[in-house]
Amino acid sequence: MSSEHKKHYIVQPGGKLQGELRVPGDKSISHRSIMLGSLAEGVTEVSGFLEGEDALATLAAFRAMGVQIDGPQNGKVTIHGVGMHGLKGSDKEIYLGNSGTSTRLLSGLLAGQNFATTLTGDKSLSGRPMRRVTDPLATMGAVIDSDEGKLPLTIKAGNKLTGITYTLPMASAQVKSCILLAGMYAKGKTTVTEPAPTRDHTERMLTGMGYAVEVNGDTVSIEGGGKLTATSIDVPADISSATFFMVGAAIAEGSDITLTHVGINPTRIGVINILKLMGADITLSNEGITGGEPVADIRVRYAPLKGIQIPEDQVPLAIDEFPALFVAAACAEGTTILTGAEELRVKESDRIQAMADGLQILGIDTEPTADGIIITGGIIGSGEVESHDDHRIAMSFAIAGLQAGGTIQINDCANVATSFPDFVGLATKAGLEIDEFDV
Repeated sequence: MSSEHKKHYIVQPGGKLQGELRVPGDKSISHRSIMLGSLAEGVTEVSGFLEGEDALATLAAFRAMGVQIDGPQNGKVTIHGVGMHGLKGSDKEIYLGNSGTSTRLLSGLLAGQNFATTLTGDKSLSGRPMRRVTDPLATMGAVIDSDEGKLPLTIKAGNKLTGITYTLPMASAQVKSCILLAGMYAKGKTTVTEPAPTRDHTERMLTGMGYAVEVNGDTVSIEGGGKLTATSIDVPADISSATFFMVGAAIAEGSDITLTHVGINPTRIGVINILKLMGADITLSNEGITGGEPVADIRVRYAPLKGIQIPEDQVPLAIDEFPALFVAAACAEGTTILTGAEELRVKESDRIQAMADGLQILGIDTEPTADGIIITGGIIGSGEVESHDDHRIAMSFAIAGLQAGGTIQINDCANVATSFPDFVGLATKAGLEIDEFDV
């Protein structure tokens, strides 16, 4: 965010979380609804769309490329699809703010267009690694200029793409999706193999819009030259946003909270599995399927947590939820050990270091490692911590206030609006004593 406008949080100690909440729509699915709806033939109606800055950046990008999109209004968006080859070049650079998902997925999609595009972003996004997408796209035949593997990216016009067989060097849904979206414009078959399961929202939505996707174990394949047909998309509540309240209820005595209509896609439920291993009291009800995505109401009641060795097979299934899980570990009895999570060091911030630094300020014994962290549970104190403009760091330290011995001040929280526009309002309603102020 710009230096002129900074938003800080002040959280008072104590409290408990109670009641029934619906957190905002899933960010991953909101992004993809705009992208695929724009390329579909016909009109796609979306409900539950996340009106956060990241998803709105994707929406603005497709408007800039000539797609008529009505809304968003109360989570409803109407997309008048232009078909696979109906996008038009923008006469300006496309600014994507803080959104890594927009940037990486759009790179693949734009590699197959007959116009050139330049993608830019804010300071945080401009520091994130993009070779993980530009390298495989170059192998497919795309010509992309970057600033030493960082933004801005300029994707040249009229690339003749050829399908590739690619093994991901890291478990990343963004890279997988980027290559699959480019594969729609490539000659022949594109196949991606992942080292561990990652979220499969792209594959589910492609299938739901009539584009054939072949999934075989850890391998996903797509043939170029297909088409997408418009549909209705009901975006479930985002499990990543629900996580802050799940952890809050798990650590604060007397808590009993129900989060409604949450997406429980099996590639996203690492946080539920890990909290249960730590002893959390979590029950699911009203399970169903909406738009090809499984949903449920999640009830969490306070129960004492214990430290665990986090199974590495759960790491990709909970990659965005670890900042909040570190707070759960700080409140657990004993030691929690995370390994195999080096990906956390190249998110919106270095999430391992940012959380370790903040937890140490609050009096918790933490030892960051190259690919994880060791956290010894203890008593959270008070202090001033830095979010490093990272929405998930900011919200995680806010939830820590439920178990704190004194006031916590969290600096630079304006980017919470990228994923959770009314976090402070909903958290206050649930029982957290939190205020925000501009500096």
